[in-house]
Amino acid sequence: MTLERSFSPTAPTGAAIDVADLVKVYKTVRAVDGVTFRVPRGSITGLLGGNGAGKTTTISMVMGLVLPTSGRIRVLGVDMPERRAEVLGRINFESPYVDMPSRLTVRQNLSVFGRLYDVPDLRGRIAELASDLDLTEFLDRPSGKLSAGQKTRVALAKALINRPELLLLDEPTASLDPDTADWIRGHLETYRKAYGASILLASHNMLEVERLCDRVVIMKRGRIEDDDTPAAIMARYNRATLEEVFLDVARGRDREQGGLV
Repeated sequence: MTLERSFSPTAPTGAAIDVADLVKVYKTVRAVDGVTFRVPRGSITGLLGGNGAGKTTTISMVMGLVLPTSGRIRVLGVDMPERRAEVLGRINFESPYVDMPSRLTVRQNLSVFGRLYDVPDLRGRIAELASDLDLTEFLDRPSGKLSAGQKTRVALAKALINRPELLLLDEPTASLDPDTADWIRGHLETYRKAYGASILLASHNMLEVERLCDRVVIMKRGRIEDDDTPAAIMARYNRATLEEVFLDVARGRDREQGGLV
């Protein structure tokens, strides 16, 4: 299987992710309750919500890791989870909360993931990522000995190892200093533009979402509260920032209470 491709913003149109009436019930808890949204190809879509809103469960179902109770999921035109083997090589995931084996070096960890994705010229791809993400000086250092910023860059390298068409990100810049976080965001923007990739971004950093996202889906208690461009959502709530909108939603203030005229 060869995963190397040449993407461009004019490549396949339609939805990278198409979710309809998605439900996940754990015993008596409806963690996700009738969620419907689409992520257009080549876009960056933010998935927002407080803790327990259902974001992680939704992402897990999109990846085929958690079976939905009901509803439909299509990823890059493929039905999930029934046919997920057809699409897993074209997607990837990154989260600073998921640690790599700490005793393996950075190079060894990237080699393991590269082999899982059957990446052609893996040695060359690792060298390319090391150059792009400034990993060269610690490629042969155990992953457990890295700083938080270094670990985040390695996690991003792992997520990009197969040049994914769809990238799912869970708080990619959490706990990073502003300079490193800005550098990560810049690289994500560059990657999206260069490869026409689609990104679903779950984040609590509203400035990050405003900068990166073409569209925002806001969840609360397993349901979608709003779905639109950042500018349209802020206008609807008569707020100057997404953080103010997020607080309105989290604290139960409706749009009129938020100050709409």
